Amino acid sequence: MAMTLLLSVTIANAQIKNATTENIKIYGNCGMCKKNIETAANVKKVAKVDWNADTKMATITYDAKKTNSDEILKRVALSGYDSDKFLAPDAVYDQLHGCCQYDREAKTAETGMATTKTENHANHAMETNKVQPEANQLNAVFDTYFLVKDALVKTDGATASAKAKELLLALNAVQMDQLTMDVHMVWMKVMKDLNTEAKAISETQDVKKQRTLFMSLSKNMHDLIKVAKYEVPVYYQFCPMANGGKGANWLSKEDSVKNPYYGSQMLSCGKTVETIKK
Repeated sequence: MAMTLLLSVTIANAQIKNATTENIKIYGNCGMCKKNIETAANVKKVAKVDWNADTKMATITYDAKKTNSDEILKRVALSGYDSDKFLAPDAVYDQLHGCCQYDREAKTAETGMATTKTENHANHAMETNKVQPEANQLNAVFDTYFLVKDALVKTDGATASAKAKELLLALNAVQMDQLTMDVHMVWMKVMKDLNTEAKAISETQDVKKQRTLFMSLSKNMHDLIKVAKYEVPVYYQFCPMANGGKGANWLSKEDSVKNPYYGSQMLSCGKTVETIKK
């Protein structure tokens, strides 16, 4: 077994440039867990993980110029598996197969640590300072989203395209290592789609196409703003006529309805269905 592990690590090192190797504990139970963990963690020529079900230890080899162990462990957490640094969302853990639902030792330990941090005012101040950059960078994402929405309300395809380019820049400027764990979990799920949708809107001035793309953009942005929050209340609004009568949502800083899917044709069509407060 030792020889097999050594061989696999050697092969991984040969395929991955600037290779760094760490041994980190990841909680799990069985062969199915091994498959899930390694599938979530592995990225061709960038990261390779070999997890041992008996010891719960993972040998992680990665290109140190392209990623780090934290990013790998966050992906593993998103697939349902705790490490001592990152916890899986409860909803994802609950969806694991029964044989894969390991004892959550790391969650218990983290809860104890959190209690200690709450009582330590110096640490609390440090945590506040750490979160501040996150709020600033995500506010830039939300601000440019609202500008795209405003352009669609005015049926202005050229401005919507220009603002979508700004949104794409804001998305690409987000530093994931500054996101808190709960925000990071959602960010990892929506970031690819947000980039794809913003890019597609920026590449056309056809308002009809932009509005179709804006439906999906708004849904993903809603998921992100729900957990990250915004500096003022945000209103999640719904038009039953949009999307061929299936309905579609959007986010607004105003409680009054200004419909981005129809503009002046049906400006007030819709209603607020949710208020998201900081």
